[in-house]
Amino acid sequence: MTADHASLGPIRWTWRPHAHGIPAETEVRRWLAGLLDIAPESLPLHRDLHGRPRLETPDIDLSWSHSGDGLLIALGTGVEVGIDLERLRPRPRALDLAQRYFTAAENVWLATQADAARELAFVRLWCAKESVLKAHGRGIAFGLDKLEFVERDGVLRLRACDPALGTPAQWQLHEFAPQPGYRAALAWRTV
Repeated sequence: MTADHASLGPIRWTWRPHAHGIPAETEVRRWLAGLLDIAPESLPLHRDLHGRPRLETPDIDLSWSHSGDGLLIALGTGVEVGIDLERLRPRPRALDLAQRYFTAAENVWLATQADAARELAFVRLWCAKESVLKAHGRGIAFGLDKLEFVERDGVLRLRACDPALGTPAQWQLHEFAPQPGYRAALAWRTV
């Protein structure tokens, strides 16, 4: 990782400090402008009908997420990309939310987690689901229950998904901790 960004396959991503109340798009434009050698105000960045940010540049996709005091930005070439960031904090309603929005198998997996590990497992699932749904372009409005993850060898993998998302084999997922006290997931598929 350089001082400015890290790379993972066709994806470049960065962590930025982010203050509450400041639009994330300002920092996103600054970072992208540096990578693409374009003035921030000249970036062809807009939101589509579903509110997803898009660059009017062929073959380049982007996503960002902010939580707590952090902002993650991802830029992909030849892929649809989604990123999600969550600050780790107590989540007393995690199981209630999972019962309402996750699949039955995911709820069973969460229930088998030790109490100390359950909140982190919930956040990992949330980030994985949201990153795929952001890449797809509809976000959580599409339905968190329309994709199912399973943990194998300590890694979440997409096991099943709605046909509108393609097939599980098309998706790549990378889970990580971009800073202490945060969890994130980066998802992409080739277009």
